[in-house]
Amino acid sequence: MDYKLEIAKLISIDDVSLEEILAMVTPAKDTTVADWAFPCFKFAKALRKAPVVIANDIVSAIVKPDFIASIESVNGYVNFKLSKLNYVKGVMDTALLAKAGYGDSTVGEGKTVCIDYSSINIAKPFHMGHLSATVIGASLYRIYKKLGYNVVGINHLGDWGTQFGKLIVAFKMWGDKEDVNARGINSLLEIYVKFHKVAEEKPELNDEARAWFKKIEDGNEEAMALFLWFKEVTLKDVAKIYDRLHVTFDSYNGESFYNDKMQPVLDELEQKGLTKISEGATIVEFPNEEMTPCLVKRADGATLYATRDMAAAFYRKNTYDFYKCLYVVAYQQNLHFKQLFKVIDMMGHEWSKDMVHVPFGMVSIEGGKLSSRGGNVVFVEDVLDNAKARALEIINEKNAELDNKENVAEMIGTGAVVFGVLTGNRIKDISFSYDRVLNFDGETGPYVQYTYARCNSLIEKIATNSSEMDYSTLEKPEAYELIKLIDRYPDVLVDASIKYEPSMVTRHLLAIAGQFNKFYIEQNISNSPDGEKNARLAVVNIVRDIIGGGMSLLGIECPVKM
Repeated sequence: MDYKLEIAKLISIDDVSLEEILAMVTPAKDTTVADWAFPCFKFAKALRKAPVVIANDIVSAIVKPDFIASIESVNGYVNFKLSKLNYVKGVMDTALLAKAGYGDSTVGEGKTVCIDYSSINIAKPFHMGHLSATVIGASLYRIYKKLGYNVVGINHLGDWGTQFGKLIVAFKMWGDKEDVNARGINSLLEIYVKFHKVAEEKPELNDEARAWFKKIEDGNEEAMALFLWFKEVTLKDVAKIYDRLHVTFDSYNGESFYNDKMQPVLDELEQKGLTKISEGATIVEFPNEEMTPCLVKRADGATLYATRDMAAAFYRKNTYDFYKCLYVVAYQQNLHFKQLFKVIDMMGHEWSKDMVHVPFGMVSIEGGKLSSRGGNVVFVEDVLDNAKARALEIINEKNAELDNKENVAEMIGTGAVVFGVLTGNRIKDISFSYDRVLNFDGETGPYVQYTYARCNSLIEKIATNSSEMDYSTLEKPEAYELIKLIDRYPDVLVDASIKYEPSMVTRHLLAIAGQFNKFYIEQNISNSPDGEKNARLAVVNIVRDIIGGGMSLLGIECPVKM
């Protein structure tokens, strides 16, 4: 039963829709008083009544159904207390029937969501600055999929610009094909850094670089061959990181893909009288906005990031007819996306309102750099390797006989890093610490993974001799609070999709893991009568499925044993 919806249906207020009432029915803060609450303060002005009177009127008009134990008016709230046994049975039956599909939905049926995330740069390392964009976007991708949406994951590659001319010059002067094939991005990065150092003494190299990039733009055979090879080498290298993070994409169309798709956008801007020439450059002004003009073409005729993003937006709308198009990009780009969306709105395209910037904070390193092969850049590969090594040390210390220690260490180490990024609200800056994210007793990935392993162990070890199911044992406080968290899980997924906030899933999994461990301590599962034992084991199975499924939405695997 969808208790929130059924409770909303019981409430009747003149000229107020069911949808509006449903949005205001919320879980009660004090669960000893009520399970659900409906505040009446919003309606006081329209109804010309005090909130307490409105609440009294609502209560008096309701015929209490069997699934409700009590309905009370308290200080302007209508409080609903559920019939515990009815509620427990409803939640348990639903979750047991769904198994791993618990939380699946058809809410997104027929709707396409495009998600632009990760957006790495060709010939540059996958560093910690890319990690948040990658794991937040990938998590949203999986959440939307679970809710029934058609999702298109897009890696908008940074594969255009004068830097490729610089790289070609650097490769022709100092590069070695065998070394690049052997060491990949690291080899390219070394010669790229060397170019900038040498160019300080020989600025004419920058002119040579611009000339080579012009050759790429013109489709010169040698220039294009090198450009495409650099791209191939990069994608091969970063694929290893994506595999470890369990991240996939449906499109790798980057900036270069839109090189021949910008002119129609520029033509439309001009035809609609939205452009203006300023010091030779083409700009779009925002007369009614406190916003600097958007530069769409330089004085020398070169296009910009904004121009390519406009072309990309039109391509995505025409190709996918998206319901929403999300851009998972750091908050430093707030102005860029505000300008982008406003320009498309000024062009008269209503779908501009369906474009959403999903900003996030920065990742810094607690205590300075952790490990780096690129000067001031912290490579994600180094962080994952270090986390895995530390996880392996902990395993050897606590459970040296564990099978598949390397695989388990990879799950724990990588999971700890990803979980650490996704634990807090995405807009907050993160100070990364190995000790914190690998703490098995804190609000961490390893703690949730350990709870999953504990569930597996209980299911494996505890036997039962009947199919009797005594749900009344789950009315006890430690079990009942866990049942409520289980019931909330599908709503949390929907809320996370609405707010573009994977941390809502992360925090809910932490809450379930914490409450489960209280339940485990308080309820003697193995020595219970069969009816109680079966009901409690059913809870264990459900929690295992939710944790396993929820962690997979975050891109994290759970070891069967730890």
